[in-house]
Amino acid sequence: MQISNVVISHHLRWKASYLYTLMKCFYSSSVSEDLGCRRGEFSRKHYGSVELLISSDADGAIQRAGRFRVENGSSGEVSDYTPGTWHRTDVHLENPEYHTRWYFKYFLGKVHQNYIGTDAEKNPFFLSVVLSDQNNQRVPQYHAILWRKTGTQKICLPYSPTKTLSVKSILSAMSLDKFEKSPREIFHPEIQKDLLVLEEQEGSVNFKFGILYAKDGQLTDDEMFSNEMGSESFQRFLHLLGDTVTLKGWTGYRGGLDTKNDTTGIFSIYTVFQGHEIMFHVSTMLPYSRENKQQVERKRHIGNDIVTIVFQEGEESSPAFKPSMIRSHFTHIFALVRYNKQNDSYRLKIFSEESVPLFGPPLPSPPVFTNHQEFRDFLLVKLINGEKATLETPTFSQKRQRTLDMLIRSLYQDLMPDLHKNMLNRRSFSDVLPESPKSTRKKEEARQAEFVRLGQALKLKTTVKGDATANLATTSFCKKEPWESQSFCSNFPHEVVCADSWGQSLLVSTDAGILLIDDGQPSVQVFDKTLQVKQMHVLETLDLLIARTDKGKDSRLLVFRLSAVQKDIETKQIIRSKYDCRENKLERTKGCHLYAINTHHGSELRIVVAIRNKLLLVTKKYNPCNSLTSSSLLSSSESPVEEFQYIREICLSDPPVVMTLVDGPTGDSDNMICVAYRHQFDLVNESTGESYRLHHVETNKVNFVAAIDVYEDGEAGLLLCYNYVCQYRKVHPFNGGSPLIQPSAYDFHFSWNQVPYAVVCAFPYILAFTTDSIEIRLVVNGNLVHTAVVPELQLVASKSDIYFKATAAVSGSCDSSSKEMSSRSSPQTPTAYEMPESPLSSLEGEVPCKNLYKIPLSNLVGRSIERPLKSPLAPKVITTTISSGTPSLPVTHSLSLSRMEIKEIASRTRKELLGKCSSFFSARSNCQVQNF
Repeated sequence: MQISNVVISHHLRWKASYLYTLMKCFYSSSVSEDLGCRRGEFSRKHYGSVELLISSDADGAIQRAGRFRVENGSSGEVSDYTPGTWHRTDVHLENPEYHTRWYFKYFLGKVHQNYIGTDAEKNPFFLSVVLSDQNNQRVPQYHAILWRKTGTQKICLPYSPTKTLSVKSILSAMSLDKFEKSPREIFHPEIQKDLLVLEEQEGSVNFKFGILYAKDGQLTDDEMFSNEMGSESFQRFLHLLGDTVTLKGWTGYRGGLDTKNDTTGIFSIYTVFQGHEIMFHVSTMLPYSRENKQQVERKRHIGNDIVTIVFQEGEESSPAFKPSMIRSHFTHIFALVRYNKQNDSYRLKIFSEESVPLFGPPLPSPPVFTNHQEFRDFLLVKLINGEKATLETPTFSQKRQRTLDMLIRSLYQDLMPDLHKNMLNRRSFSDVLPESPKSTRKKEEARQAEFVRLGQALKLKTTVKGDATANLATTSFCKKEPWESQSFCSNFPHEVVCADSWGQSLLVSTDAGILLIDDGQPSVQVFDKTLQVKQMHVLETLDLLIARTDKGKDSRLLVFRLSAVQKDIETKQIIRSKYDCRENKLERTKGCHLYAINTHHGSELRIVVAIRNKLLLVTKKYNPCNSLTSSSLLSSSESPVEEFQYIREICLSDPPVVMTLVDGPTGDSDNMICVAYRHQFDLVNESTGESYRLHHVETNKVNFVAAIDVYEDGEAGLLLCYNYVCQYRKVHPFNGGSPLIQPSAYDFHFSWNQVPYAVVCAFPYILAFTTDSIEIRLVVNGNLVHTAVVPELQLVASKSDIYFKATAAVSGSCDSSSKEMSSRSSPQTPTAYEMPESPLSSLEGEVPCKNLYKIPLSNLVGRSIERPLKSPLAPKVITTTISSGTPSLPVTHSLSLSRMEIKEIASRTRKELLGKCSSFFSARSNCQVQNF
C-alpha cells in the first residue's frame, strides 16, 4: 500500500493518534479496488463535461449551437501549479493495431483454418482459428476471430497437448451455440484476402487530420479559412508536428491529397508516429481563392476530417474558439492549441461531440506544456485515440456495420456453390488442427504450402502499400511503461495459495506454511504447514490478520493481532501451529467457504462469511484508543476474538461463488452485499436480507470472476466480471428499501481477449490476469492498451502493490538474490524482447524457475510517494521520492515524529499532493490535506 506520510488530520493531539488517523484514512482490504472507485468523478474531472456551446457573429446574433464535451485539464486543482513540470506515464495509444489487428499479425502467412456457417437467424458468419506461439514466449495459444455483421469478436483459448479443440467448442465460448447451417471449412487460399478486407473495416491504420489557422478575434469559419498565411509561431507549430513534403510525386500516405497535378496544393505536413502515417490538411497550404470567400476547396478537405486542430492566435482573454463556429457534420473532435511566447509553452483544449465515447489520455492540470516534444507526443496520441473513439459513434458505427454485413453476405454468396462440395464439409466440427491421413498427407502439405505462400505475399503487399503499422511488435523500447514489474523474490520454490501485503513485505500462504517475504531477505516462517490458509487479509490499521483456514467442514475464520504475530517474529519464540490457534477462531464460522470485508472508509469493519447458502454478518467497531497505541501493544497477546460481534444471518437460494460488500450512501441501513451464483449477480440488503436482481448472464456456462465495488459521486457502482465480459453497473440510491438498478450514462461493457481468473482495478487501469498474460485496459472506456505475455502466471496479491508469480529464465543457479538478478537483467515484466525465443529448458546453462514479481502501485496510479510503513522483518528507512526532484526527509515507522517534523514533511509535499494526487482520495474519505 502506497501511503503518504503527510496526509494527516488537523486534530493532531498526540503522536500515536496521528499515526492511527493517517492509516485509518487508507484502510482498505483492496486499495487497488479503492483506486478504481471514482470512475464517474474522474471522468468529469479529467475528461470534462458536456456543454451547450453557442456561436454568434460580430453583431451578437446566434449562428449555430452544439453540445460538446469540453476538456480543459483537471478541475478543482490549485492554479499556482508550475506549468511544464507535469510528467505522466499513462499516455497510450488505445486499442493499438499491434494488439487488435489479429488476422494480419497472427494468421496471415501462417497455416490456419477458416470456417463458414449461418447462425439461427440465418446470418452468415466466418470463423478463423490459428494455433500460435504468442510473441515467441513459448506460450502456445489458440487465437480465434468470429466475423459477424455486428462486428468481430476475438478470443484466446489455452492450448493443451492432450485435449483437442473443436469448432463447436470455440463458437460456444463466443456465445454462439445455435446454427442454421453447421460451420464448414474453407480451403481456398484466396479466402485470406477477403478476410483481410473484413478486418480493415475496423478502421484505417493511417490518419488525416485537419489544421485550421485562426487569427485573434476571428469568429466565423469563413474568416479562418480565408487566412492566406500563418504567423511565425504557427510555422514553428507545423514544424513540430511533422515534415514539409512536396505532394507531386509523393509515394507515401497522401490522405486524399492530389500527388500528381498539384490541385490540392504544392506542399503539406506529414509524419510517422508509432508506426502510423499521418497526413495533415493545413488550411494555409491548401488552394486559396480570392473570389470564393467560403474557400470551398479548403473546407472540402478539412471539413471532411474527423479531427481538426485549431491553432488560435491571441491572449487567453481574447474571444475563444468554439466548435459551433465550424459548419461541418463530419468533424467530431477539435483540438484548440494556443502558443504563449512569454514562457514558450503550448496550451491545449479538446472539444468532442457529445456522442463520442471517452478517450485518453486526460489532459494535465493546467493543460500547459513547456516541453515541446512531450506536447507533440501527447497531442498525436490524443488525436489518434479520438478518431478511433469517433468510429464508435452511431454516425460511423452504423455505416461500418452495413458495410461489414454487405461484405460478409457477398462473400457468403460467392462461396455458396462450393457448400455442397466435399471440399467444404470434409472437416466440419473436426479438431482445429488434425493430423492428416497418410494417404492425403502430401496433398495436404502442398495445399498448406500454397496457403502460406499466398498469405505471406499478401502480408508483404499490405505492408509495402502502407496499410499496416510499421511496427507490430511494440511501441517503444525506451519508454518505461507503468505496468513494468520488478523482481521481488527469485527462485520461489513453494506453491502459493493466497497472500497479502504487510508493509513492504508479503505474507504468503504456501504448501510449507505461512511465510513472510521481503525483497532481498530470507523468508521467515510465521505459521507451520498444519495451518492451511485459503484466504487472508492483513489490516495494519486495525492491528489484525484475518484468515480462512482448512476446507470443508473444518474450515474456520481466524483473527490474530498483527502486533502479536510480529512479536513472535522478532523474538523468534514460536512458529505457531494449527493447535496454537484454537483461541483465535471466530464463533459460528465453522464450514465457511468464502468471506469478504468492506473495502471503503467507514465507521466499522464488516465481515460477511458464507457457509453454504447462509451469510453471517460480523462486525468490529473501530476503537481509536486501542489501535497501534501503546496500550494495544501491551495487550497484544490477548486474542481479538471478543471484539467481534455477530449481527445477523441471511439465507440465499444458492451458495455464493463471488461476494463483495457495497457501502451505501449513508452507511447506516443501506449497505449491500453483491453475490454471484448460478447465472446471476444479486444485491442483498444487509439490514433486511432481501435480494434484488442486478444482472442475469445469458449464456449456458458462467465462470464468475469478480464483482469490484466502485463509487461514482458517492453512489455505488460495480464492475461485474464473468467469462470474457466486464460490465459496469451503477446502483442508484435506495428508494423505499430497494436499490434502483437502472442504466446509467456511465454504464459500459467490454470483452477481454482471454478469460481471466482475477481482475485488479488500479485506476486508471484495470488488469485481467490469465494463466499466461496480463491484459491491461482503461477503466473509463475499457480500451486495450497492452497485453503482457507472462508464462505460467499466478496473481499472488493486489491490495497495494501487485505481486505475481511467473516462470523466468535465470542463468546458472537460482539462489541469487533479487537484487543480483536485477543487475543482470531488466527488472520488468517479461516482454517479447526480453524472453528467449526457444524453450526455456533447452537453453544452455539456464533452467526455468518460478520468481515473484512486483508491479509498484505508485507507477500505475501516477504517484511517486513511497509508503512509509516498514517491513515487519527489519527496521528499514524508506525515503519518499518526489517526481519534481525535491528532496524529502527519510521516514521511519515510528511513533516518535515530532510536530515540527510532521510540519516540515507536510510543507515539502503539500503542493505535489494537491497538484498530482488529489484524485487518489475517494469522495467518502475522511482524510483531508491540511495547510499547517
